[in-house]
Amino acid sequence: MTEQSNGYFEHRTIAGDRWDLLAYRYYGDQHKQTVLIEANRNIFFEPLTVPPMVLEGGLTLRIPVLVIDQADEAGLPPWKRKNPEYVAQ
Repeated sequence: MTEQSNGYFEHRTIAGDRWDLLAYRYYGDQHKQTVLIEANRNIFFEPLTVPPMVLEGGLTLRIPVLVIDQADEAGLPPWKRKNPEYVAQ
């Protein structure tokens, strides 16, 4: 991983890297692999081609920096809130 540039990090792949594993590594959620795939559509020649699940080594991928708004915690369960308030019922 290199320096951040214009809201992206760069990642150079090694043989066997997968989209889901990279999403988990950078975002903590393997389901965010679609964010990575969309950010790197330019490395595939055909825009409608399904990208390979296992990546070859030596590709330079763009990893978008996601800004998560933590202000609205009302929908989170109490154990995920910063200062949970437990009320006896």
